Amino acid sequence: MKRLVFLVLTLLAAGLFTVVAADKKDREMMQNERTAAVAANTELAIFAGGCFWCMEPPFEKLTGVLSVTSGYTGGQKLNPTYNEVSAGGTGHTEAIEIVFDPSQISYPQLLEILWMNIDPTDGQGQFVDRGNQYRSGIFYLNEEQRLLAEESKQALEKSGRFDKPIVTEIVPASTFYPAEEYHQDYYKKNPLRYKFYRYNSGRDRFLDREWGEERLNK
Repeated sequence: MKRLVFLVLTLLAAGLFTVVAADKKDREMMQNERTAAVAANTELAIFAGGCFWCMEPPFEKLTGVLSVTSGYTGGQKLNPTYNEVSAGGTGHTEAIEIVFDPSQISYPQLLEILWMNIDPTDGQGQFVDRGNQYRSGIFYLNEEQRLLAEESKQALEKSGRFDKPIVTEIVPASTFYPAEEYHQDYYKKNPLRYKFYRYNSGRDRFLDREWGEERLNK
């Protein structure tokens, strides 16, 4: 009996190890691809706006955006997993890393798209997703990005579009960890599940109310 139990546990452990090893390999491959994509004459932008599934589409369609990667940033946990981040306690938030060609699209233009896809007045999460792990944020990589982000945030505040304070944080970028492969381009891989989630999240109803045709024309 002990031998049988030991055999079963060994097989389960081996299977778990294989899954973990495969996931680690996938994430390492994504990291290498991202590194290769950040070539000469390109720049990075890191934004957070709640569920990263919903943050990829509006940026991926833009001319000049070369890639958008879902991941985690802003926290202390090394190599966090989706389960760890979504449970809270890691300090990380779901985020996206954008590789773009500044000769085709500027950082201020990316900021404009960010504002049109989040609720910048919500400091407790985004839409149906609650908690610090879903906070919105701009993670600047240099002083120029910081100044442009602050200027953009101030302009939004002065516009009077929202009747609440703009609370989206602007902080220095820290290590960005790519999310597991199945999260990348989730809206393409699982369109029905994505549309069901997005509709029920309330995101589009909020954005349509605040931005209307202005958002749709971007």
